[in-house]
Amino acid sequence: MPAALIEVRRAYTVDEEVAIMDAVHAALVEAFRIPPEDRDVRLIAHAPHRFACSPELARPELRTLVTIDCFAGRSAEAKRALYAAVVDRLEPLGIPRDHVTTIVHDIPRESWGLMGGIAASDHDLGFDVEI
Repeated sequence: MPAALIEVRRAYTVDEEVAIMDAVHAALVEAFRIPPEDRDVRLIAHAPHRFACSPELARPELRTLVTIDCFAGRSAEAKRALYAAVVDRLEPLGIPRDHVTTIVHDIPRESWGLMGGIAASDHDLGFDVEI
């Protein structure tokens, strides 16, 4: 049940936005082994003056920040696989690998309420978090 937020510094077409969101979701399916239908991905396009970044970037308008809120329990290896999968899937969309940062927030299951007001720790998730 990861929740992904993608923040970018320029406007994209609807098709480009969907492709970026699909790429991040596919990376989560691959690296964290979540069910493909477990989809919670958002994209926010900021005006460049509202998303400061390093002037050293070759194409600062392509700076992309991916934040993943997920249940605690994924191994360092699974997280490394996620970081690689995100850049592997965004690069073909024209986003340079060195312009992408991925941040993972590990949240204890008792700190995550699911639909219906049930703590994730009290719910059968249907997939393994400890990978």
